[in-house]
This record gives sequence, structure tokens and C-alpha cells, in this order.
Amino acid sequence: MKIGIVSDSHGDTNAIDVMLSHPQAKGVEHWLFAGDIAADAEYLAMASEVPVSKVAGNNDWPDIELSDTQVLELAGHRILLTHGHRFGVQYTTNIVERAAHEVEADLVIYGHTHVAELSMGELTILNPGSVARPRDESRGSFMVADLIPGKRPVVKLIRI
Repeated sequence: MKIGIVSDSHGDTNAIDVMLSHPQAKGVEHWLFAGDIAADAEYLAMASEVPVSKVAGNNDWPDIELSDTQVLELAGHRILLTHGHRFGVQYTTNIVERAAHEVEADLVIYGHTHVAELSMGELTILNPGSVARPRDESRGSFMVADLIPGKRPVVKLIRI
């Protein structure tokens, strides 16, 4: 299963359009949106015509209808999806890693820092950076991952 991973669009639907026009975005079967601004996930679902799972970010308050974490089962993988602000990811991923172990996730996806991260240890930890306002490079970014049951995800970071 090919999934797309995006975060921190901050209302920039043009950045989402650019992302969706990238060749690597073709064939994505499910998008994971790691927060900031959750309404953009609705736009992504409409524009891509595939399911989108989303969580609230720190700029989505006071949306009490939307959780800031979600545990998903996709293609034999248990995924902890979060924006990360409540786990202090701007300082360390230790707390979100513990949360992933508590829910027996093998994959953690977070945003918030606007800095892309790909860590493939015992636990796969992914941050797609920001599609609209990157802090680690001048171009926005997103990720795609191929999920195969019983195997590590094959992940690509894409700059737009």
C-alpha cells in the first residue's frame, strides 16, 4: 500500500496542489495529515479523491472534535499519527517514542517542527517536514511510503 504523509500546510492549498502534481504523489492510496491546519486535510481529500486520516495541530484549537493523536492499522502496520506538540517533539522524540511503544506501534508520524526526519531504528519515525513553510530547506516537502505487511516501510522524502 502506498501512503502519502504531509504536515504543516498552514492554509496553503496551493502547496497541496503542487504536492499532488508531483509524480511521486501518483498512486497514493491513503494520505496521513499530521496537523496544522486540519481544514487543509479536507481539501486534500477532495483534491486527491483518496481517504485522508488527520490529527489536530497546535494551530487547530479549539477544535474539540478532532483528536491530536490517532492510531491506525494500515497494510499490517500499526501507526501512531500525531502533530507532536503535546509530546515536545521540538526538543526530543523520546516521549512520542514511548507513546508509540505503549500502543504497540511500529511507525510514528509527526509534524510540528517543519523539519523533515527519517529514522529507521527499532521504531520507524517520520516527519515529512512542512509542505508550505519548511525550516530545514527552502522547498516544502512531503513523504511517500510503501507499506508491506511484515516488512519495514520503504520511505521517500520529496521536495517540491
